[in-house]
Amino acid sequence: MRVPLRLTLLYSVLFLLSGAVLLAITFLLVTQSGSGISMSSSNSSRSGDQSISNIVVGDGASEDAPLTETERRLIAAARQQAVQQREEFGNQLLAKSGVALAIMSAISAALGWLMAGRVLRPLRVMTDGIQLISARNVHERLAFSGPPDELKALADTVDGLLGRLEMALDSHKRFVANAAHELRTPLTLEHALLEEAIIDPDATVDSYRARFEDLVVVSEQQAQLLESLLMLATSERGLDRLERVDLSELVGGVLRAAEPRACKQNLTVVERVRPAWVTGDSALVERLVANLVDNAMSYNVPDGWMEVVTGAAGEGCFLSVTNAGPRVPPETVDRLLNPFQRLERTADDGHHGLGLSIVQSIAVAHSADLSVRARPEGGLSIRVCFPAEKSQAISG
Repeated sequence: MRVPLRLTLLYSVLFLLSGAVLLAITFLLVTQSGSGISMSSSNSSRSGDQSISNIVVGDGASEDAPLTETERRLIAAARQQAVQQREEFGNQLLAKSGVALAIMSAISAALGWLMAGRVLRPLRVMTDGIQLISARNVHERLAFSGPPDELKALADTVDGLLGRLEMALDSHKRFVANAAHELRTPLTLEHALLEEAIIDPDATVDSYRARFEDLVVVSEQQAQLLESLLMLATSERGLDRLERVDLSELVGGVLRAAEPRACKQNLTVVERVRPAWVTGDSALVERLVANLVDNAMSYNVPDGWMEVVTGAAGEGCFLSVTNAGPRVPPETVDRLLNPFQRLERTADDGHHGLGLSIVQSIAVAHSADLSVRARPEGGLSIRVCFPAEKSQAISG
């Protein structure tokens, strides 16, 4: 059943009920008023009877003389006629009121249909506008003008939703374009290496071996990129499983695996970890730690340092990674959280600008707060705080 018809029926039923109640009250009031009038008429009849008796007996007759049979019949007939008139008046009043109620019910139904259409007209306008919006014109808005009521709030909410949807679509388009560009570069390099090996008339086994080694490196870069893209998609999809994980143990494992690289770069690693249990996906949390450590080591300075801290913060737990490095303009920090964003882009550094974007997606999936701050001396200070409802700190 359509909404205008439902509203019309609702208006009509409410009017019919209120009209019936008003009719009943009016009928009762008129009836009670008629009873009072009848009682007054009866009293007046008695006084009239006495007057008639006085007139009949004349002078010198007793005032208490009884009424004659004819007088009693006249009085009874007058009383009966009064009762009949009152009943007929009540019946006529009830019938005419019922007819009037039926007529006004029909009129109220027609007026209710018109008012329902008028009230729902803005909703139809918004519905038609929303149906015309697609991915090609998602920038358009309803721009509903009217008093600040519920309909205006609904239209503003829809406009806000369209704005967020437009931002998401733009981000998705940029992500697809950047991913296509990042994948095209190694494919072009692979094609060039294979073509060079084919057209070289003086190719030898050693030259083929060198080309194959280059191809293996390019293939590994492609595998890393695809793995990062898959991890980003997995983290944005949400959590499939929940388990208790100790951040300190994950940090210890990641730092042990990165120890040869730290020694090669002559980095000083400061590890200040305390047990901090969080509830989430262990694989995603471990990837978050690994990405933060990898980012701190990759964008550092010669003979630099890196500090990793875990512990309790209020009722939740936190992970903090701070590193020395080149100075980062504070206005570019937020941009680093977007996919394929790097301050210094090089083709052979093995990074694709997905590390911090994956960290952000994993933090969002775990309802954690991610804060990135550029240090005035250079480098970044990154802190991930897991909320109390998803974490439980354990004192050491």
